[in-house]
Amino acid sequence: MSFIAFFQTNPTAFIIVVSMIGLLVGSFLNVVIYRLPIMMEREWKSQCCELLEQDNPTKETQRTFNLSKPRSRCPNCNHAITALENIPIVSYLIQGGQCKGCGDKISVRYPVVELMTAILTAIVAWRFGFGWPAFGGIVLTWALITLSGIDFDTQLLPDSITLPFLWLGIAFNLFFAAYTDLASSVIGAMAGYLSLWSVYWLFKLVTKKEGMGYGDFKLLGLIGAWLGWEVLPLTIILSSVAGAVIGVSLIMFKSHGRETPIPFGPYLAIAGWIALCWGQDLTNLYLGSLH
Repeated sequence: MSFIAFFQTNPTAFIIVVSMIGLLVGSFLNVVIYRLPIMMEREWKSQCCELLEQDNPTKETQRTFNLSKPRSRCPNCNHAITALENIPIVSYLIQGGQCKGCGDKISVRYPVVELMTAILTAIVAWRFGFGWPAFGGIVLTWALITLSGIDFDTQLLPDSITLPFLWLGIAFNLFFAAYTDLASSVIGAMAGYLSLWSVYWLFKLVTKKEGMGYGDFKLLGLIGAWLGWEVLPLTIILSSVAGAVIGVSLIMFKSHGRETPIPFGPYLAIAGWIALCWGQDLTNLYLGSLH
C-alpha cells in the first residue's frame, strides 16, 4: 500500500502527520516573522542610499542576514540556539521559558505560534481530508499566520508574501479548481483589492486620514484569489466583527491606547481562514435565515 492510499484510508494518521509537520513549520514561521521585516528595512535603506547616490555606512559592517543565516541566538547574551534547544514547544517547556545561556525570559509567542500552526494545520486536514484542497489550505494557513504575525509587530504586509500567494491561489484554482473556478478566482483577486482600495480612498476623502494600508488590499485580493469572489462579503463582515471585538477588548483592558493604530491584516487573515474552512456553510446558513 502506497502512502497516498494509506492516508486516504486513514484520515486520523494524515491529521497527526500534518500536525507534526505544522509544529516544525511553526518554528520556521517564527523566524520569518522576526527576520523578514529586518531584511526589508535593510533593503530599503540600501535602495535609498543608492537612489541618493550616497554610501551606505552600515553596509560593510552588516553580516549576512536572511532566513537561514546567521543561526538563531539569544538577543540578550548572544547564546547560539542549538538543535536540542529549538525543538518546537518541548524545548520551551524543558527550559522553563528561559534562555539556557543567561536565563533571560523567552517570549511565550514562540510556542504559541508553533502550537497554533499545528492546530490550524490539523483542522484544515480534518476539514478537507487527504487531497489537493487540504494541501493548498495548509499552505495558505501558513501564509496567513506569517502575515498576521508580521503585521501585528510592524504594521507591514510584505509584498514578497502577498503577491506570490495571490498568484499561487489563481494557479491552484486553474489546475485543481480546489475551491472555486478560474473566473471566480480572478474576479476575487480584483474585487478583493478594489473593494478595500475604494474604502481607503473614500475614508481618506472624508476624514483626511489613512484608515488602512495597501497591504490590506493585497491580502483581501489574495483571499479572493484562493476562495473566489463569493466569499469576499463574508470575509469583510467577519474581519470587521473580529476587529471590533478584539479592538474594544484591548482598549477596555488598557493594553492598547485609543490613538494607537490597530493592524487590520490579522483580522482579515482570521476571516479568510474561517472562510476557507466553513465559508460555504456560513453563507448557506445566512441565506437560509433570510427565507
